[in-house]
Amino acid sequence: MSTIQHPTKQLASVLFDLDGTLLDTADDLGAALNHVLSHYNKQTVVAKHYRPIASDGALGLLNLGFGATIKQYDYDVLRQQFLTYYQENIAEHTCLYPGVAQLLENLETNNIPWGIITNKPEGLTKRLLPYYPEFANCAVMVGGDTLTKRKPDPEPILHACQQINVDHKQCFYVGDALRDIQAGNSAAMTTFVAKWGYILSNENCQTWQADHIIAKPLDLLNFIN
Repeated sequence: MSTIQHPTKQLASVLFDLDGTLLDTADDLGAALNHVLSHYNKQTVVAKHYRPIASDGALGLLNLGFGATIKQYDYDVLRQQFLTYYQENIAEHTCLYPGVAQLLENLETNNIPWGIITNKPEGLTKRLLPYYPEFANCAVMVGGDTLTKRKPDPEPILHACQQINVDHKQCFYVGDALRDIQAGNSAAMTTFVAKWGYILSNENCQTWQADHIIAKPLDLLNFIN
């Protein structure tokens, strides 16, 4: 698997996952989890344990925090408590990963449209993005509930390509989870693992069958310029 390779076909667009790829949202998600745990007098979770699970959203984090005891609670209530706190504190600690701003600026300078396809609910995504002016020129955004299907199904990615009128076979998709790579591969895109994201230390990303694995956001420029 090459780490530096120039594309052999014209690049139409670059599409990204959000959490763990463009934005480091883990500490705000972890705070929401710990708020719910504290409400039920449960032991809170430290960052080193919740960060690798952050991409799995409310379900993954609540399962992490409550463990087997989650069956003793109404999950829908727990999820709503989690989401309410998160929505009200959505950008307290969240920040762009180093290099993301420069990467997006480079894409815009080269007239390459870029967009976001995330499993985060559309309402939360729309609430979060305006905090970061670097996202002002995002060409398309598809949330986890925008359509009836979400990643790893390729439909959200294909829908995004239709919205900005680009050939999906000439696009890159970048994400930090197996479902991102599965969706991108199913859409016949060139896929990149964002190794800086929320990936367990013992996870072997080589098995995901991505086209490339990159260590930091600006590494993507090696495939564009």
